[in-house]
Amino acid sequence: MIDPFKRLARKGLFLFDPETAHGMSIAALKSGLVPACQITPDPRLRQSVAGLTFENPLGMAAGYDKNAEVPEALLKLGFGFTEIGTVTPKPQSGNPRPRIFRLVEDEGIINRLGFNNEGHDAAFGRLAALRGGGMIGVNIGANKDSEDRIADYVAGIRRFYSVARYFTANISSPNTPGLRDLQGRESLAVLLSSVLAARDEMAATSGRKIPVFLKIAPDLTEEGMDDIAAEALSHALDGLIVSNTTLSRDGLKDQRQAKEAGGLSGVPLFEKSTAVLARMRKRVGPDLPIIGVGGVSSAETALEKIRAGADLVQLYSCMVYEGPGLVGDIVRGLSKLLDREKAGSIRDLRDTRLDYWAARKV
Repeated sequence: MIDPFKRLARKGLFLFDPETAHGMSIAALKSGLVPACQITPDPRLRQSVAGLTFENPLGMAAGYDKNAEVPEALLKLGFGFTEIGTVTPKPQSGNPRPRIFRLVEDEGIINRLGFNNEGHDAAFGRLAALRGGGMIGVNIGANKDSEDRIADYVAGIRRFYSVARYFTANISSPNTPGLRDLQGRESLAVLLSSVLAARDEMAATSGRKIPVFLKIAPDLTEEGMDDIAAEALSHALDGLIVSNTTLSRDGLKDQRQAKEAGGLSGVPLFEKSTAVLARMRKRVGPDLPIIGVGGVSSAETALEKIRAGADLVQLYSCMVYEGPGLVGDIVRGLSKLLDREKAGSIRDLRDTRLDYWAARKV
């Protein structure tokens, strides 16, 4: 039996180009047309990560709500947290359209948006106007034409410090030329030193220390993973997000759309991102928080990320295919999986498939 939303999405929203459909979904959330999800809180799903308490481990990844238009509406869908952005200091239009492509057979998305957003001031104004106190993270990036990209990240910390529950420094988008170079060890050391120094300065004056996460790519070499792990640990980073989109096109059915430039997300990213997650967990040890993202489409795949070493998980692309009801389905499904496993907490299942995923060849 096909879910009513899926029928609407595939026969209705899919008549529109992906970027138009995305705008329509934002408008629907703003208007209240998308109903809130009624989920009975399950204390077994509550997680304490980087000094923050998450009511459940499922979050909305950055990229959907770039301009902080609907963070509270997203939380009402059942997410334990949501992440706005990526937001840059100055507004920028991003790359030319079309720049989002559905790979329906693969349940994947290719995008080359290029950090299109309205800039710091617009997003800050919306977040400052909120009164709900929800778990909202801010994903910060650099303008394409910036003369000092590291300064752009520092500016993001300073601008959003009063409204962010956590920060994500996004250095792994493939759609801003040269951005992934910041993952190199020397550049990463400078970035982390600068960003964390700005955070510590703001913490000293505000009295609250906001965690900073680093979002990395799945297309790293073993040496690249070694370097990131070493710098993350030496700088006392608060956590990692693994991973952003991939440039790989391995195994895709839709070879026509596969030729489009940009980062691939959705179901085809699941195995690669989960293997990289496990390898990073092996490198950083048990204590550094990791958020797993890439191809989460069900309670089973969300739990598999946790089994591979994640403390929390995020999704975005799979909701394009499954609709907003996916959030409640996953959260309720995780409770059922805990019943099956007779687990007192979802934390008890973390790392239980770590060795399997770390050894996976992708």
